[in-house]
Amino acid sequence: MTEENKKDDLNLNEEANDELKEKTAENSAEKEAETAEEPKTAEDVANENTPSKEEQLEAKIAELNDRLLRNLAEFDNYRKRTTLEKSAMYSAGTADAAEKLLPVLDNFERALSSEKDKENSLYKGVEMIFKQMTQAFKDMGISEIEAEGQTFDPNFHNAVMHIEDESLGENVVSQVLQKGYKYNDRVIRPAMVQVAN
Repeated sequence: MTEENKKDDLNLNEEANDELKEKTAENSAEKEAETAEEPKTAEDVANENTPSKEEQLEAKIAELNDRLLRNLAEFDNYRKRTTLEKSAMYSAGTADAAEKLLPVLDNFERALSSEKDKENSLYKGVEMIFKQMTQAFKDMGISEIEAEGQTFDPNFHNAVMHIEDESLGENVVSQVLQKGYKYNDRVIRPAMVQVAN
C-alpha cells in the first residue's frame, strides 16, 4: 500500500465516523422527542387523580370498619344505659310498693301489741302474717331504721316531740313513735321520733 492509499482509507474512515456520529445524534434527538411529555389532556389529569380500584376498595373497607366500630360503641352505650335505667326503675318500684305496704305492717304491729291473750289462735295467725311480711321486706332489701338511743339524724328521723331528760344525752332519740324504713340507702319513710334535750 502506498502512502496515498493509506490516506484515502483514513479519509474514508473519518467520513464514515462522521456520518455515524451524525446518525447517532439524529437518533438521539428523535428518541428525546418521542419521550418528551406531550401536553396532558383533562382526561389524563382526571385519570391520574382518580384512585385505583384497589385504593377505592381499601377506602370503602376503612369507612365500613369505622361505621361498624361506631355502631358497636353506640350499642354498648345503649346497653349500659338501659341496664342502669332498669335498675333504677326496679329500685323505684320496690320502694314505692313498700311505701304503700308500710301502713299495713304498722297495723299488724299495733294489733299484736294491743292483744293481751298471746295464746289466742287469732293472735298467732296475725303474728305469723307479721313475721312473713317482715321477712319479705328483708328479702327485698328493706330494713328498719335504727332510731331509739341513737343520735338524732334529720336524714333518717323526723322529730315530732321534744322532752327534757337528764339521763339521756343531747339530741338523743328517746322514743320511736312510728318506725322508719329504708330500701338500701334510700329512705322510704323516716322514723317519727321524740328527741331528748
